[in-house]
Parts: sequence; C-alpha cells; structure tokens
Amino acid sequence: MKNITIPNHILIPDVKQKIDTLGSATIRVHGFSMRLFLENGRDKVTLCRPNEGALKRGDVVLAEVAPRLYVLHRIIRREGDQLTLMGDGNVAGTEHCLVKDVIGVVTAFYRKGRSVPDSAEGLKWKVYSKIWLAVTPMRRWILAFYRRIWLKLFPVNTNV
Repeated sequence: MKNITIPNHILIPDVKQKIDTLGSATIRVHGFSMRLFLENGRDKVTLCRPNEGALKRGDVVLAEVAPRLYVLHRIIRREGDQLTLMGDGNVAGTEHCLVKDVIGVVTAFYRKGRSVPDSAEGLKWKVYSKIWLAVTPMRRWILAFYRRIWLKLFPVNTNV
C-alpha cells in the first residue's frame, strides 16, 4: 500500500471535521516529538472530542498552538483555560494554547503495527505517563541513550 503525506494545515481541519461529525478519528503519528513511545510513521492514535472541563495534566492532545501550527503533545500544566504542552521526546521547550484550541484528545494508541489499541485510560499508559512526567529532568540522558544506542541496536520498523 502506498503512503502519502498530507501537510498538517490541510489534514488537521479534515481530522477535526471527522471528530466533530463521527466522534473520533485515527491518524498516523508524524514527527519525533512524542518519542520514545510514539514513533514517526509507525504508530497511530485515536482522537476524540475533548471534554474541555476534563482536560488534565498527562492527557495527550492534538492542539493548534499558533495559526496552522499543530502539535500532538502532552498537557504538563493547566491553569484555568491556559494549557502548557510538551512532547514526550522533548527535553525542553513547551507550547501554550487555550482549552478551546484543543482539536482532540488521544483515547487510544496503536503501537508497533498492532491492530488492538492500548487505551489512554489503561493501567499501562497511565503508569507510563506518570513515570515519564516524573523523570522530566532526566529526559535528556534517557532520550540520548535511546537515539544513540537503542535505535542502532533495534531500528524502528515503519513498514508496519
């Protein structure tokens, strides 16, 4: 099957429409900012309509952080309607948006070519999320090991 890449400024409005009309949409991850656990071109996520009042630290969301600039990142702080986002694969740098700028919240992850998703509400993902948020100061070394050693020993298969 042939894969095509569609620019986010074209794709995301269509994804938002699918979420609004059907309640959810599943997209393939593009980019490296959610590494270690979501890989560019390999993994998929299911997004659902956000419940604005329920968005909280640890949720992974698709949001518009500037006009036509979209990210799939984790909420690391919420202050009223202001959200601070950070990708799991980032060691520094955050984005800011309003709750109204969230297009979808991730409810499921399809990793490593699996046809059965991991639920964002499942124990596995909740434990991972808590640990990864707790080790933020050590991410630089963990990600360096992953990029420089782990990926050389165990390359990511994006043909799944």
